[in-house]
Amino acid sequence: MATVTSQAVGALLRDWRERRRVTQLELALEAEVSARHLSFVETGRSKPGREMLLRVLERLEVPFREQNRLLLAAGYAPAFPERSLDDPELQPVRDALDVILRGHEPYPAVAVDRAWNLVAANSPMYALTAVVDVDPALLEPPINVMRVGLHPRGLAPLMVNLGDWHAHWLERLERQLAVTGDEELAALIEDIAGYPVPEPERDPASGVSGSDILGPVRVHGPGGGDLSFFGMFATFDTPFEVTTSELAIELLFPADPVTAELLKNLPTDPDELLALARELGRAP
Repeated sequence: MATVTSQAVGALLRDWRERRRVTQLELALEAEVSARHLSFVETGRSKPGREMLLRVLERLEVPFREQNRLLLAAGYAPAFPERSLDDPELQPVRDALDVILRGHEPYPAVAVDRAWNLVAANSPMYALTAVVDVDPALLEPPINVMRVGLHPRGLAPLMVNLGDWHAHWLERLERQLAVTGDEELAALIEDIAGYPVPEPERDPASGVSGSDILGPVRVHGPGGGDLSFFGMFATFDTPFEVTTSELAIELLFPADPVTAELLKNLPTDPDELLALARELGRAP
């Protein structure tokens, strides 16, 4: 059993090293271990000590969740606690999310986990999407922001330049998968890649100069007209446990004065949103 465990740990460690495109010698020098010992660990001939394994995983910037997985495979206790976001000890994290989401109003913002499942959103984000007739199956928990946003029975019909942004987000998810190796993320990419979307107007291989720049995301507004946004991605700089380390916030900003003005007057009260949806024929 010990041999099987050592082989499993070695294979996982080698996978992460190759994913980061680091040689055994480079990693050994950075982690202050012998290259010979590291080689023996990767081939399963030696079992790594807990501190040595943590140093190597830190140098490889392995996500906390995966570090815990490798520690367990090696027979050690996890190094990083994992709590539900509802846990009382994560109240400061929930407070921080609330401050950011509310403070960003009247502009839209959404918080997601590592697989882009919805954690929280502010009123403007709900206001922009509440009038759309989304397939109820897409709204079953956990609600995945990428699936809802890009699915033809989700928010995709709202997007003016859908082909360009579908290609952009798919590439972004693939880069995230290359960094994290997350299986749930791989399944998400497979789903999204199969969605029917228009061909991108922009050629991703043509560079980023002049008219080839992707530009803002453009969506149809709830009262008519198009809205334009650019975004900012934020994460916690000093996470102390698994759940917090995987949280991210997408902040949207108006890309033109027309969008900025509409957002100032966007209804956020639930009754007003329902009235607008009925007016547009998108609610019973």
